[in-house]
Order: sequence, then structure tokens, then C-alpha cells
Amino acid sequence: MFRLYNPMTPAAGSYEPYLYQTLQSAVGGGIVVQTAAGSVRGKLKSVVSDHIVVEVSGVPFFVRTAQIVWVSPC
Repeated sequence: MFRLYNPMTPAAGSYEPYLYQTLQSAVGGGIVVQTAAGSVRGKLKSVVSDHIVVEVSGVPFFVRTAQIVWVSPC
């Protein structure tokens, strides 16, 4: 038996439901995202199961949710 691929289904181990819900509630607002590589401050444009998009001065930054250390509204 085979399984149909659904791009909206998160990969095993990469989905954080509480983080996803928290970020969904912040879409459209200002946010600071800390990763191991540094921080990004801007407007949260979208949230999907494996990444978020933060707009900084009109430029979109794609941040993998697995790399997020903490988030805070700004």
C-alpha cells in the first residue's frame, strides 16, 4: 500500500504545534526571532509547518522552525 504525498503534512519530528499556533496568532505583527545563527526582527508575513517568513525592510527572510530558539513580539 502506498501513501499519497501531501505538502501540508509536516515531516516527522519537525512540527512544533504550540510554536505553530503561537506564530499563527502573530501573523501581520512585528516579531523578533532568535536562531543559533542570530536574530531577525521584522513583520511576520506567513507561517507554515516547517518555516516562517519575516519581512525586513521589504525583503523576505525564510526561517526554518527547527532553527528557532525563541520568538518575541516587538
